[in-house]
Amino acid sequence: MSAQTGTLSAANAGTITLGGDLTVNRLGYGAMRITGKGIWGPPADRDASLATLRRAVELGVNFIDTADSYGPFISEELIAEALVPYPQGLVITTKGGWERHGPGVWQHNAAPAHLQEAVEGSLKRLRLERIDIYQLHVPDPATSFDASIETLARLKQQGKIRHVALSNVTREHIERARKIVPIVSVQNRYSFSDREWDYVLDYCAANGIAFIPWGPMAQGRKANEVVEKIATTRSVSTAVVSLAWLLRRSPFTLLIPGTSSVKHLENNISAAAFKLTDAEFAELAAVVPKPYWLR
Repeated sequence: MSAQTGTLSAANAGTITLGGDLTVNRLGYGAMRITGKGIWGPPADRDASLATLRRAVELGVNFIDTADSYGPFISEELIAEALVPYPQGLVITTKGGWERHGPGVWQHNAAPAHLQEAVEGSLKRLRLERIDIYQLHVPDPATSFDASIETLARLKQQGKIRHVALSNVTREHIERARKIVPIVSVQNRYSFSDREWDYVLDYCAANGIAFIPWGPMAQGRKANEVVEKIATTRSVSTAVVSLAWLLRRSPFTLLIPGTSSVKHLENNISAAAFKLTDAEFAELAAVVPKPYWLR
């Protein structure tokens, strides 16, 4: 395990506290890819998905991210099947605000009635009495953003949600939401080679809000040549270098790389103990990636 020293564990990444009462390791797990192709239907290898979830917890992962739209519903059901009774300290965060009608098809619906139904459904599938962190998956252009957040605030008051969070939002969205209910985390697309949301990350850090990058390894895009050079020199994968950069980028980043493979999971977890040298970090900092939309 050249990418890490000591025990292979997510705990090597250090911890972050969300909402003042949930402390988790900064290297978590994203459960989107344990479903079928197009994030639709059951996985091709159900046993592999279940084994990956169980191995993640064995390796110290105590923060798992999912959504009712992953499958839909399949990811939440597999999490419960694999991990109930849940180990003490495991935080499961899920999301609502998308509807699914086919592979790769996503449709907005953050109407209050739908969010109410979505939370109730997630509670049943995850076999929980309360969801620790519930995220609005994406603002709905056909629904008042404030009305969506007010619904989640009401569900928090009812004890069905412990903390409210956001995903795929601008700074303006965060500021508007915080006038209604405390926001403990924001999940936006972000990676070494895709920093469109730098300003949102910086805003979160300045306000004690966890920032959860999705697409943390810029899937589908060629690794930056500096990342490749460091990976080759240090005998690790480009994924490890990319994840290590995100961990160092800010103490408020909370990573959720996803996979349905135990082998890939273990490689990702090894990034928790991989430390970039000051010279490597400076070299990476000097790179100015092309904007996302120009690739």
